[in-house]
Amino acid sequence: MPIAARSRSNAPDETKRRVLDAAAAAFQSRGYHSTTTHEIMRDAAVTAGAMHHHFPSKKSIGLAVIRERVSLAVEQTWIEPVRLARSGAEGVRQAFAAIANTLDRRGSVLGCPLGNLAIELSLADPDFRRALQDVFDSWQRAIADKFRADHKSGELRHGSPDELATFVVASYSGAMAIAKARQDSLPLKSCAKQLAALFEDHANRRPTKVKPSK
Repeated sequence: MPIAARSRSNAPDETKRRVLDAAAAAFQSRGYHSTTTHEIMRDAAVTAGAMHHHFPSKKSIGLAVIRERVSLAVEQTWIEPVRLARSGAEGVRQAFAAIANTLDRRGSVLGCPLGNLAIELSLADPDFRRALQDVFDSWQRAIADKFRADHKSGELRHGSPDELATFVVASYSGAMAIAKARQDSLPLKSCAKQLAALFEDHANRRPTKVKPSK
C-alpha cells in the first residue's frame, strides 16, 4: 500500500505536513533507523527550528508518521474498500487487485509501510509497538466487522470473522514481504487467488458440527 500524503492545508500546518510527507517517504524507502533528521529537513525543505517546533525528536516524527500517514494508507487502501464492498470477500479481492496493479504500474515494490515499520520498530520501543498495533487492530477489526455482517446476511456461512480477518491481514503482510524480496506482484496475486477459493468454500459449505469430546 502506498503511503498516503495529506492534502495541502493552512499555512501554519504546512511545515508539519511537509515534514511528515518527507519522513514517511524516507522511512518507506530507507527505513526509520537509516534516515536522519537532517535528511528529513533537507527533503522537506524546512529549517531545524521549524521542524523542532512541531517535532522535538526523531521519535515524535516516527510516531506521527505511523498515526497520521501509515494509518491513513491502511484506511484508504484497505478499510474503506472493504467497508464499501458488497461483501468482505469482494472487498479483500478489490484491495489485493488494486495494490497489485499499483505495483505493476510502478515497476518496483517498497513493501507495506505498516509491515516495514512493524518489523523494524516493534521490538525497538514500546511506544512504537503500541502505535503499530493500533493500526493493525483497526485494520483487522474493519475486516472482521464486514465478515460479521456477511454471516448475518448468509453471504458467509461459517468461520470466525476475527480469525478470518487475522488470516487476511497476515496473508497480505507476508505476500508483500515476499513481493518486496522478489520485486514483483506475483505473491499478492497468488494469495488473492487462494483467499478467493477459501471464501467461496466458507460461503458454500455448511458448517460442520463438532462432537463434544468424551
